[in-house]
Amino acid sequence: MSYDNPPPPPPPQYGAPMPGAPGANHPRATLILVLGILSIPCCGLFTGIPAIILGNTAKKEIAASGGTIGGSGAVNAGYICGIIGTVLSVLGLIINIAIRVS
Repeated sequence: MSYDNPPPPPPPQYGAPMPGAPGANHPRATLILVLGILSIPCCGLFTGIPAIILGNTAKKEIAASGGTIGGSGAVNAGYICGIIGTVLSVLGLIINIAIRVS
C-alpha cells in the first residue's frame, strides 16, 4: 500500500443524485403530458395546440440545458399526443362539415 497517493473520494451521501444523472424534470413536463393526453379523447384543439406550443419550447429548453434538466420523455409524449389530438380534431371537424353540407 502506497501512502503517496491521496485516498479516493467518498461515495455520495444517501439520496444524493449520482454524478452524470439528469437533474429534476422540466417544470412544465407534467402539464404538457396532461394537455397532450387530454387532447386525444375529449378536448382536441383546446388542449392539443397548447401542448404542441409548450412542448416545442420545453424541448428546446431541455436541449439547451446540456443534460441538467430531465423530463424529455414526458415532454415528447405530450408533444406527440398533442399533435395526434389536434389532427384528429381537425379531421373530425372536416368530416362533420362535409356530412352536414351534403
